[in-house]
Amino acid sequence: MSGARATATPPLGPPRTPARPVPAADPWSADPYADALRAGRGPLFLRRTDGWLLPLDVERWCAEPDPADLDVLGRCEGAVLDVGCGPGRLVAALGAQGRRALGIDVSEAAVAHTVRRGGRALRASVFDPLPGTGRWDTALLMDGNIGIGGDPAALLHRMARVLTAGGLLLAETVPYPDVDERLTVRVTGPYDTPGAPFPWARLGTPALLRRARASGWRAEDRWSTDGRTFVALRPPPRTPSATPTTPTGEEGHPAPGP
Repeated sequence: MSGARATATPPLGPPRTPARPVPAADPWSADPYADALRAGRGPLFLRRTDGWLLPLDVERWCAEPDPADLDVLGRCEGAVLDVGCGPGRLVAALGAQGRRALGIDVSEAAVAHTVRRGGRALRASVFDPLPGTGRWDTALLMDGNIGIGGDPAALLHRMARVLTAGGLLLAETVPYPDVDERLTVRVTGPYDTPGAPFPWARLGTPALLRRARASGWRAEDRWSTDGRTFVALRPPPRTPSATPTTPTGEEGHPAPGP
C-alpha cells in the first residue's frame, strides 16, 4: 500500500501561522496542554463531566515514531495531511523521508513544536479552509483524532472533501472493540486545572467501520501493532458537484499544479 500515487501534490510553501486568532475557548491551547508539550511529558488527561479521566500519551507524542507509527507511515501515499498533528513526530518523519507532508493543529504550542522538529505545520482546524483541499493523497487521524469535533460522521464527510478522489484515510481507533461514545471533555493537567469543555468521540474499530460504511466509505484494511489499532479507508465516489473546479484552493492558497 505504500508508494506515491501519480497525482498532483499540494504546494505547501513555508511554515506559517495564519493571522486569524484562535478562539479563546480553544481547548487545546489551554495551559496544561501547552505546558505538557513544552516539557515533553505528562501527566495530561481528558476529563469527562462525570470526573472520568483518559490519560494522554504525551511522552509518545513527543518522542520519535515508534514501530506502530512507522507501519502507518509506510502505508502513506503521495502528499500527506496529518490532522491534529500534535508535536509533529509524524510530519517531521515524513519530511525526513523526502515526503510532502503538512500538519494542522489548533494548538499554537503544537504547531511551534512541529516546526522546531523540522516539519511543516499550519495552525488550523480541519473544518477551516485548508490549502490543497480535495488534492491530498493521504490523511492521518492518529492518536484518537477520529474524535475531533465529537461527530465522527461530520468528520468523515469533511475528510472526503479534503482527500483526492480515491485517496486514503489512515485512522487510529480505540483498542477496545466495543467503544462507541460521544462525550464532553476538558484537557486537564496534574494540578486539576481544566480548560474549556469541548465535544469528543471515542470509537473502536467496529464502530468506525459502521459509521464509515454508512457514509459510503470503503474499508481497505484493519490491523493492530503493539496494542494499537488502525483502519485504512477509501472515500466515497466523488460527485461532480464535490470535485474542485476552481483554479485556487481554499483560503486563497493555489491549487496543486500539474
